[in-house]
Amino acid sequence: MALKLTQRLPLLGHFRIQCHPAGPFRPSRLQITSSLAQSVCVACLCTSASRCIRIQGCLKLQPDFRIHRSLTTIVREPSFVASSSVGLHRDSVPRFCLTLLHRPTAEEEHGFLQRLETCSSSRKVFKLLCSVETLSDTMAAAALHRVADLEQEGNALRDPAVLEKDTIRALCCQLEQDSGRLTDAGLVSALLACTRLYLDPWSTLMVRLVSESQVRLDRGEMGIDQLCTLGQAMLAMQGPECVMLQQVMEQIQRQAPARWSVAELVSVYRLLEGSAGEDGKYRDLLNCMHTHAVTVTSRMGPAAVSGLLRALVALNQMQAMPLVISLCKQSTRHVPHFTDEELTHVLGALMHFGHSDQYFVEAMERYIPTVAFTSHPETISKVMQFFGRRRILSPAVFDAVAESFVYRADGYSTSQVARQIAAFGKLGYLPPNAGNLFRKVEIILRTRFSHFQPRTLLTLLHACTLVERFPVNFVSKVFNSYFLQQLQEQDTRINRGMLAQLTQLYMTMKLECPFYEGPQLPPKYRIKSFLLFGGSLETPVDQHLYNLVKIGLVDLLGDRSYFASKVLTPYCYTLDVEIKLDEEGFVLPARHVDDVYKRIALCIDGQKRFASNTKQLLGQEAIKQRHLRLLGYEVVQIPFYEFEKLQSKTAMVEFLHKKIFPHTYRLSW
Repeated sequence: MALKLTQRLPLLGHFRIQCHPAGPFRPSRLQITSSLAQSVCVACLCTSASRCIRIQGCLKLQPDFRIHRSLTTIVREPSFVASSSVGLHRDSVPRFCLTLLHRPTAEEEHGFLQRLETCSSSRKVFKLLCSVETLSDTMAAAALHRVADLEQEGNALRDPAVLEKDTIRALCCQLEQDSGRLTDAGLVSALLACTRLYLDPWSTLMVRLVSESQVRLDRGEMGIDQLCTLGQAMLAMQGPECVMLQQVMEQIQRQAPARWSVAELVSVYRLLEGSAGEDGKYRDLLNCMHTHAVTVTSRMGPAAVSGLLRALVALNQMQAMPLVISLCKQSTRHVPHFTDEELTHVLGALMHFGHSDQYFVEAMERYIPTVAFTSHPETISKVMQFFGRRRILSPAVFDAVAESFVYRADGYSTSQVARQIAAFGKLGYLPPNAGNLFRKVEIILRTRFSHFQPRTLLTLLHACTLVERFPVNFVSKVFNSYFLQQLQEQDTRINRGMLAQLTQLYMTMKLECPFYEGPQLPPKYRIKSFLLFGGSLETPVDQHLYNLVKIGLVDLLGDRSYFASKVLTPYCYTLDVEIKLDEEGFVLPARHVDDVYKRIALCIDGQKRFASNTKQLLGQEAIKQRHLRLLGYEVVQIPFYEFEKLQSKTAMVEFLHKKIFPHTYRLSW
């Protein structure tokens, strides 16, 4: 009766209405007057905030907003108050009240959550809320989380005005007034949702939720899932030094990880990932979790596998390789079922830990060609980065990505463009549509040149030269003093890897593009050796393979003095073995300088100079051999897959003789 009377008498809007929230304690009263309606932000109003919860400032209520509309958001039926369900009435303005009547069943709640996941906008979430008869506290919290999912952009909301919607206001008011009646799961989930919506931590709503959470935490009766959700909320509000967070971690550590479910295990990993596990603070707990996780990996779904791998990367758990290997095996089953974001995290983790599995790669080869045109650009870029980093040449994947690149590259970021082309350069692979692919790259460079970061641009141009696609039209801009200065400003000092790329780009212009007449690379930016520690443009010789070849060469040439090892040329390349010949074809001593007519460069190519799964020479080794030939060397390649088949010393010597001197008769020493 009171409600109907209030709705029928608009004049009541001129009177002050006081609402005393339910709960174990009573905060400041929420007071609404007609004069206040013109000066208070509705987002503050719905949470009784002492100051505005909006990042971009208060928005005033519209003059035609009726106060009686806001009254319906706080009306409760006293005879029904008891449990933790929110009844949503189908009025023009939503109203919520806690009631025992028509509590949603587990099936109804599950169906609601499924429909919630299909909502593609906040408006659809609000429409769904208004279509249900009853709403539990966990359902209400899930709705707030979905709004956060849809509206979050960086560290703010895409549209802060969403907090002014009647539905959000009604939910916030009800959660504030009845925080003491919420279940543990509903309470902590609502608190976390509020942090994701960037509500003011000092608003009455947040204070009441935090206070109630502290009371429940002190009782020590929360489950692992609830503790982790509370920990995530406190981490977002106060950071890793939060006292409540430390109390949460103390309670988690008292429990044995071996008894946790997969969901609980993943929740703790996610909490520790959020910087709560920095500096080895929880090393013993993590080690116990790793041990348990290995035993339950086979029961993990795609989200759990991806979440665990992401957490292991964030925590830099290099000692957890058995778990990483187990998760990689489980990932093989889930490749077609990962979301783009999940697959991106999986690939990033496998690169971080330097691991790949044959069956995982085969699953990727079957899956990626089917989604190359539809997956998120970042996922495709991460796929190519993974194959490049692990030196895996997959024509099926590379060809599909090359085809999609031609049609989709206009929507790629400059970083995504560079990472995809860099993989082709790394593996030294040209797809069937190479012409169209690099024409597209040229168009992007021409139209978006100024958008590229200096390092990204250098990586892209260098990758093109590795597969004999020469960006002559753009090199002049790279050798420009302004660009070189930008490289230096980005890193106070240009690292040797970038100097090596610049030097090799310069040599490519000199040797393979003699018609280039643009600016030259200043001498101070050139290096003397490509064989650098760490990020090298040359792969060091395989020592075991080199020792076998050396034994055969001594027998073939008669003495160790007739060849030199690891020779640094004036052109930055290091020769594995150099043999000098005079004009008549006789071998000269290695230290001989005069009368050298021919130089033979032996490339002793171990496994690391090839793709890990094929006999394809890597791009950086292919360009080295091209340049050595252009510099006048006779290049003789000795690949590991041929030399390791030889069973005797005699066979090795005969092999070397045919390789180095194919047209001469071998003398016996």
